Amino acid sequence: MKQAINIRLEKDIIEHLDEYAVELDKTRTSLIEKAIELYFDKLDEMIADKRIDNLKSGKTKVVPLKDVFAQAGIDV
Repeated sequence: MKQAINIRLEKDIIEHLDEYAVELDKTRTSLIEKAIELYFDKLDEMIADKRIDNLKSGKTKVVPLKDVFAQAGIDV
């Protein structure tokens, strides 16, 4: 289900958005949705990189799966 939100964009961004929408025969909404979906992919990469960096620096430690199961009371 879609939900409406309000955002403020710079005028030149809206103009570019409208130009792309006309050229591609799409709506502003569909282009914004696609842009956000693509940016989520980038954010996922950034989060993965941060988690790897945290592991390498020792800020985060790896817990063996058997320990996770034991803590959850799962017998393997």
